[in-house]
Parts: sequence; structure tokens; C-alpha cells
Amino acid sequence: MARGNFRRDFTPDFDPDCGDFALTSARQDIVIGRWQGLRELLRSTGPDWLARGHRVRLLAQACAGSSTVESWLAAEPHSGDALVLRAATETARAFNVAITAGRGVPIDTHRIDTAVLSCLKAAESYPDDPTPWISLISVARLYPKGVRRQELGRWWDELHGRDPFSVEGHLQVLHYYSSRWHGTHGLMYDFARDAAGVAPSGCPLPVLVQYARVEEFRYALDAAKGQHSSMGIGQHWSNDGAVSDVRRTWDRWIMGRSGNDVAPGELRDLNHLAHAACHAGVHDIAAALFRMLGRRATRAPWAYTGDPDKQFVKWHREVGVRG
Repeated sequence: MARGNFRRDFTPDFDPDCGDFALTSARQDIVIGRWQGLRELLRSTGPDWLARGHRVRLLAQACAGSSTVESWLAAEPHSGDALVLRAATETARAFNVAITAGRGVPIDTHRIDTAVLSCLKAAESYPDDPTPWISLISVARLYPKGVRRQELGRWWDELHGRDPFSVEGHLQVLHYYSSRWHGTHGLMYDFARDAAGVAPSGCPLPVLVQYARVEEFRYALDAAKGQHSSMGIGQHWSNDGAVSDVRRTWDRWIMGRSGNDVAPGELRDLNHLAHAACHAGVHDIAAALFRMLGRRATRAPWAYTGDPDKQFVKWHREVGVRG
């Protein structure tokens, strides 16, 4: 039986860069305050919006605690790439302040305003790039009362016009509409299902429904003060609707794909679907997804239901993946 062939030395690879070796090299430059590697990386990425968004997001997280991007801008003040990265970095810094302050504690809106202005300047400098609009929608949810519906709609139109199938862009709107921020579970799920419904075959947008289920779980977990047993964890992940959602995402996204290659920017999405399939008891789909993933894992969403390393190994074994 397949389980008997499970390799006991199997260990997941939680590479924070998701196997993007060029990104790993550039992030090492940040440690020593060298910005030239960032310039070369983003220049070579060009208008590959999936790769660019992935790289900018992770570079920004690394730049948030340093002055590397400011050094780049001092040397090249009109660089569109530098301004895009600065916008994402200011967004990351604003979120870091919010995390440090604690849930529900408002932060100085001046810091949010600074990030917003950086995003708008980046969008003006690099008109084709959807990335500044993703950063803008992301930081908007830090305002205590959000932003006006018309304003959010305008930003969304700008993003959608540049990259209509951006998972990261849709994900930021999904978070904005969640109960954790400025909406409700119903509004969040409606947005996810509407986006999934118009996505062409092979497009990953149907996985937004799995992101919504994780977001709802995290919200309920917080409300229960971390007591898994009080929230019916099994029903949350394995009710008929959850199972149908997993199969629908598999059919519309994975079955419509050409080939099994997984880009670094898709790895987190694939892990979300694998996680959902495991907990929904759809082991045939989970096993196929694990074969696509190999050892490549992302800490989210596995960390939300236990130790991510143990979770990944446990389910890899339980769904019967060979070797």
C-alpha cells in the first residue's frame, strides 16, 4: 500500500523565497545594504506580473527594517522600480507597526498616509505596473474606518485593468472585505466566488474561496481565544460546501492548467488548496497536489492548524503519497 512506501526521512522545504534563487541572492544584498542587486533583479523581471509581484512583496518585507531602498532612491530618484519597491516597503512598515501595536489598536494615520502617497507616486512613475495598486489596496485596510467605497472601487479598477487575474490583488480585496477588517464573512465569500466564477479555465482565482475559508477560520479562532474544540473545527473544513469548493477549484484551476510546473509566485496558492483538500477529506486531490508540490511548502496556511512542519508531513503521509 502507498502508505507503506512513505519515506520516513521526508522533510518539507519552507524556503521563504519559494525556490526563487535570484530573489534569494538579491535579498542577501539587503543584509549588507547593497541595492544594486535589487535593481538588477527587478529590471530582469520586467512585466512578468506574477514574478514581479512575488519578488516585490518579499523584497519589501526584507527592506522594511533597513534603509536599502532609500539608498537606491537617493542614487536613482526617478527609478520606477525603486519607487515601486519603496511603496511596498512603506506598506510593509505600516503593517509591522500595526502588528506591534496589537489587534484593534489604531496606528498613526500619518504613517498610513505616507504609504498611500508612496503607492500613488509609484503608480505614476510606472504606469503599466499593477504592483503599486496592490500595495495601495493592502494598506487601505489599516485606516480605522477603511476608505470610501468609491475610492476603493477606483483603485480596484486601476489594478484590474492592468492585471485582471492577479491572485495577490484579489487577495488584498478579499482581506479588506473580511470580518477581520471592514466587511463580513458573507461579503468576503461573495467576492471570492464572483472572482472564481468569471476566471477562465486554468486561472488560479478559484483558490480565493480556500483563502476565504482560512480567513474565516482565523477570525473564529481569535474569537474563541485559541480554543479549537469550541469552534467545530471538523465541520468548518469538511462540510459539504467545503468539499464542493475544493473539487470546484481543482477542476477549474488545476485541471485547466497546461503542465504541472509551479512558479514561485503560485506556491502559496497551491499549498492553500492542498491544505483545504486534506482537511476536507478529499485525499485523491490532496495526493495529486502533494505530488505537484514535492517538498515545497509555505508556512501559511499549515501554521494556522498546528505546527506547519508536522502538519505537512502528517498529511503527506496520511493521503498516501509515495516517496
